[in-house]
Amino acid sequence: MTNNYKDSMNLPRTEFPMRANLAQREPQWQAMWDEKKIYQKAVARREGCDPFVLHDGPPYANGHIHMGTAYNKILKDLINKYKTMRGYYSPYVPGWDCHGQPIEHKVEKNLGPERMAEISTADLRTKCRFYALKWIDIQREEFKRLGVLGDWDDPYLTFTPQYEAGNVEVFKRMYLDGAIYRGRKAIHWCMRCHTALAEAEIEYKDEPSPSIYVAYRLIDDSPWADQAGSDPVSMLIWTTTPWTLPANAFMVVNGDATYRAVRVNGQVLILAEDLLTHVADDLGWEEGDYELLDGAFKGDELTDLTYIQPIHHDRVCRIVADPFVDMTTGTGIVHGAGGHGAEDNLLAIKHDIPIVMPVLDDGTFDAGGGPFKGNVVLRDDHLILDWLRERGTLIGEGNIEHSYPHCWRCKEPVIFRATEQWFVSMEKTGLREDALENLDSFVWIPAISAKRMSAMIAERPDWCISRQRSWGVPIPVHRCATCGEVVANEETFDAIIKLFREKGADAWFTEAPADYLPADVVCSCGCDTLIPETDILDVWWESGVSHTSVLKARDELVFPAQMYLEGSDQHRGWFQSSYLTSIGAYHISPFENLLTHEFTVDGEGRKMSKSIGNVINPIDVVDKLGADIVRLWVTSSDFGQSVAISDEILDRTSEAYRKIRNTFRFLLSNLFDYTPADAVPFDEMDEMDQAELVRLGDLIEKVTAYNDAWRFYMAQREITDYVGNLSNVYMDLSKDRLYSDAPASKSRRSVQTVLNVILQTLLRLLAPVLAFTTEETWEFMPEQLRDAESIHLTDWPELDLSMLDVEKLRGDWNVVRKVREAVTKALEDARDEKVVGKSQEADLALTVDPDTAAILQARGVEALREFFIVSDVSINSQDGLEETLVTVTPSTLDKCPRCWNYRPLSEGAEYRDVCERCAEVLASMPAPVKDPA
Repeated sequence: MTNNYKDSMNLPRTEFPMRANLAQREPQWQAMWDEKKIYQKAVARREGCDPFVLHDGPPYANGHIHMGTAYNKILKDLINKYKTMRGYYSPYVPGWDCHGQPIEHKVEKNLGPERMAEISTADLRTKCRFYALKWIDIQREEFKRLGVLGDWDDPYLTFTPQYEAGNVEVFKRMYLDGAIYRGRKAIHWCMRCHTALAEAEIEYKDEPSPSIYVAYRLIDDSPWADQAGSDPVSMLIWTTTPWTLPANAFMVVNGDATYRAVRVNGQVLILAEDLLTHVADDLGWEEGDYELLDGAFKGDELTDLTYIQPIHHDRVCRIVADPFVDMTTGTGIVHGAGGHGAEDNLLAIKHDIPIVMPVLDDGTFDAGGGPFKGNVVLRDDHLILDWLRERGTLIGEGNIEHSYPHCWRCKEPVIFRATEQWFVSMEKTGLREDALENLDSFVWIPAISAKRMSAMIAERPDWCISRQRSWGVPIPVHRCATCGEVVANEETFDAIIKLFREKGADAWFTEAPADYLPADVVCSCGCDTLIPETDILDVWWESGVSHTSVLKARDELVFPAQMYLEGSDQHRGWFQSSYLTSIGAYHISPFENLLTHEFTVDGEGRKMSKSIGNVINPIDVVDKLGADIVRLWVTSSDFGQSVAISDEILDRTSEAYRKIRNTFRFLLSNLFDYTPADAVPFDEMDEMDQAELVRLGDLIEKVTAYNDAWRFYMAQREITDYVGNLSNVYMDLSKDRLYSDAPASKSRRSVQTVLNVILQTLLRLLAPVLAFTTEETWEFMPEQLRDAESIHLTDWPELDLSMLDVEKLRGDWNVVRKVREAVTKALEDARDEKVVGKSQEADLALTVDPDTAAILQARGVEALREFFIVSDVSINSQDGLEETLVTVTPSTLDKCPRCWNYRPLSEGAEYRDVCERCAEVLASMPAPVKDPA
């Protein structure tokens, strides 16, 4: 009997696998996308539409991708896929940052010191190029494995001739405008990398440093000379950089501050009155240990004094006043070394004081270091302290833990070092003002990120754009061989642009200037022998000019781009270099929207670190769980906060994925015999089905709104909630009609129509997220239900429900759903108490307020039986009732052996043991199933 009735049922049927096996199956879909050129077709079908170009910030071509780069690329891909489906022309050209010290350092290390001493610059650059190409190929495959679609066959690379020429185009504009100059300034210098660094290449972390007080012996009689008697009088300074003392050339006081003198241990020391207590505490002076001399003088009154340089005793130095002197720490007197500090450098220039810089590029002292020649700065600070101690000028010493600048590449502490460098001026052509005024010309996402970059631009110094390395784009100027003057004009720049476009920047190191410069280019002194500049451009400049080398250079892209998207660290990096070079060259922002995401951290909120052992490799996750799990994790995360990832989080993500996949499988399995011709018009459907379409329409509206507001995690939350409710309610209650009604009955086709619309909609809503799974599901759909060869060639879903009274359906069925929540709870309690087993066995007596009663009664008992999945429902009304009262009793009806519902059995002669509905279905079948009885 059971088998016969089973054969009469419309049981689910699909080959879509329950187990995802994403790690094994996803590469098949990736290969299909490549073979069928799905990306190219997706872009081509939007030609002529409004553009939405998300310009790729280039990752560095060195090493495997990490979770942060995976997050970044997937987020970009999500947006590109979404915008394409919404009808925008959204080509995606991925790029790589290929120049710079890390690659050069790796090649140097591989070659070894002996071969490095012999190799030419041209040969070194060739090896660097091959090294970069190797990692580009590796990273390309890793990004593609994540499901990211783009023009992977023709990415932009910063070492290509066209790109390198773009550097010169921007340099030309800004140089001729007067924004670029060469000067001697104290800038960050990495001793290990042997090069200057810009602010964007500096990382700060806590570092222990010496904290010392040093007496600078005055030569002239001070205002306290009479009281001092034979005791030497000195200015007391405090510093955490003893290695800068050999470069000292002046002292700085605050002109408005009051200074006093104290006698202690046979010396008279001058310091700021407001800091006397602080210094005494720091040096351990008790009240009786020192004598406060009479007299108080403003800093401006001390500027005529001179003193003996603390290391070079044959030098006489002077005192200047400036309000930059901090009156909250130290002694109120700053030791000035123009060669080793940005403010010191500016003050030295302002007061015409020689800039002393006795440190070589490897961090060792030259002869200007005096007794410390050959010693290494920072490392050998203890030698300077010993020297001061022996001469009685070291008044106090200790250690301090403070934030100190480090090189972003080698992670070693850096120093300030005054050298000849190339700079972009923030003031000469009004670049800072122009940049600040344009900050409201684009959209900040999230809005709070505007504060970060605006503060950086407002406070940043001139941008040092020169580097003392080989692997990069050369500073495109020449020097006169006779007088050393810089030779650069429109003619020379145009010649260099032509050279780079034809032969690349490598030609700078192999071609003679006379071979590419116009014959009439000569120095103002008349010399026609010109020497190419040996410095190269900062890599942040290089990547920053992609607006010219890529957006303006490639026909399929537009300038400005609709979006730049990177991590929050790029406010001081690529975002800023792109913005400043675009403002400087074209006076407009290169982006219309600037989206910033935060960093990935572990489950405890800690930065990922090999030393901690909390690093999660994205490719390992892909190989184990699949790329769609990583993609779902990305979409479920709020990019405005630190993005946490852990095994536990991935397990939760996998569980959410399984629910979605199971939903797809259910939907597919119940559409095996459905075609578009079977669709029931929306206005002819059962009201329950119409109500589900209203819920689906609401979902489309919410997800679209959240995506348009860049709140992808909220969109995903809506989808997850919808899928959960769909499974628990509509999919559950629809099984009876799907499995038991006649195959071609209007009631069953009505459900199937809804399921098809739901499947078509969910696949499109999730296509940007679950790129592989939606493609797989699309392939398993009945062919007649597919309208494109790939889910990624479909449009964003729309649902026209204008023929329905959407507001009434939504309102009424929200009330019914609310009642169902109370029913579900009551049925669970009844099962626990053994009153009933399955819900189909239950009769419900509902007591509700009159308004709710009216809505329930309007639906009809048969619809409520189906919706609550019970045997019978009665409705009672009670005024003032604020909750739904539910009474559950066992049904007195018999169980239908075919559909398992508790309904009155058929009284017909042929099928007397099944319910009336099932009897009608059986009778309508081509080969009626005989009653086993």
